[in-house]
Amino acid sequence: MGKATGFLEIERHDRGYEKPEARLRTWKEFVVPLPQEEVVQQAARCMDCGIPFCHNGCPVNNLIPDWNNLVYSGQWRDALDNLHSTNNFPEFTGRICPAPCEASCTLNIQDNPVTIKTVECEIVDRGWQEGWIAPNRATRQTHKRVAVVGSGPGGLAAAQQLARAGHAVTVFEKNDRIGGLLRYGIPDFKMEKHLIDRRVRQMEGEGVEFRPGVEIGVTMPFKALTDNFDAVVMAGGAEKPRDLEIQGRELTGIHFAMEFLAQQNKRVAGDDEARAAPRGTLSAKGKHVVVIGGGDTGSDCIGTSNRHGAASVTQLEIMPEPPARENKSLTWPDWPLRMRTSSSHEEGCERDFAVLTKRAIGRDGRIEALECVRVEWVRGEDGRTQMREVEGSTFELKADLVFLAMGFVGPIRQGLVDQSGVALDARGNVAANTEAYETSVQKVFACGDMRRGQSLVVWAIREGRQCAHAVDRYLMGESELPR
Repeated sequence: MGKATGFLEIERHDRGYEKPEARLRTWKEFVVPLPQEEVVQQAARCMDCGIPFCHNGCPVNNLIPDWNNLVYSGQWRDALDNLHSTNNFPEFTGRICPAPCEASCTLNIQDNPVTIKTVECEIVDRGWQEGWIAPNRATRQTHKRVAVVGSGPGGLAAAQQLARAGHAVTVFEKNDRIGGLLRYGIPDFKMEKHLIDRRVRQMEGEGVEFRPGVEIGVTMPFKALTDNFDAVVMAGGAEKPRDLEIQGRELTGIHFAMEFLAQQNKRVAGDDEARAAPRGTLSAKGKHVVVIGGGDTGSDCIGTSNRHGAASVTQLEIMPEPPARENKSLTWPDWPLRMRTSSSHEEGCERDFAVLTKRAIGRDGRIEALECVRVEWVRGEDGRTQMREVEGSTFELKADLVFLAMGFVGPIRQGLVDQSGVALDARGNVAANTEAYETSVQKVFACGDMRRGQSLVVWAIREGRQCAHAVDRYLMGESELPR
């Protein structure tokens, strides 16, 4: 490495945030980038550890020590080329990936990992600023046509790779703008949408055709794809939310999280109210909000509710409160279970763990409160951990607005999946392996959350790239695309 003793001499220093009182007044990103000279210093902390466990922690297998060394050496453009060799969209992952690579960093054994995510983001942001990122058109055309259904990170990655292999690629998206959950599920304060738009322009320059507003299985039959394309990639995500089957679920004021988040993102994009909220406006202003679910989607609901001006926000999690710190000797280099506090939590939120929601209480058809009970997790006679209600722990929680953010249970079957006739696995996802990515229907492939279930953006990009390799090999007999 360029600075063999950097990890001994330089302390970890990461990007900061604007103060909550300032960022709550806007929907813009609020992460404060490090000056480039500090990024260089942070890259110098990457140690010559012999076995880069960060490679294993990163689903796209970023060559992290290599581009850290290039940044330290001032070779920013080479660092960008290296970064793009494994990741089509590092400006996305540099903002919204939880950075499992940092959990796997050797320096994380002492809670002091390299700021990998920050260096990654600075490399690609500088690439855009300097004009180094431009369309990379294929040098030859194969005259093979590929349809990609879904324009989330998996679909976009597959489409870009296939276009660069010389195939004619058309991306179909049911929404009126490209991006999938990147566009409508991630709040703008975490990732502004002009980042997607400029990648779309790059991909258009590479020959990718985008057709938004076309829902395969609804506005266009699936058979039209198999009749007119040489291969079809299903990358429609895992959009079916997990529901809460309790008494009072029908009360007005209980909504799936994505209904709330997508509506706000459409408003920020400039959609008029009728277009952004065809079933009525959801506003948290002045309301007591309860978010059920302790993951990233729940955190996004918290940040959005606070920007609306909620009277209070409470997040409920059915699992017990995780430890403040993990036992590194047991977990490293794997992703650890520990208490995580997001920027949205810091903006104002009460968090309660090991709580089960029993019923919704309302009047005149509207939610007013939730009846909850505390639970404990105990090991049963069969050795499995089981949930048990704590006797006498029932309580009520005032609620004017409830958001269900308990994850997703697989792809929506009506339309695309049903018409395709593909086989499903035991979890209800489209069945395909991670080598061929081909479904039970010839020339139909699947990748991303639609295949693996709800997961991270970085996993979707990896699967999109690997699926593109498999499709190219299917069409041409061999493939030079990286996996």
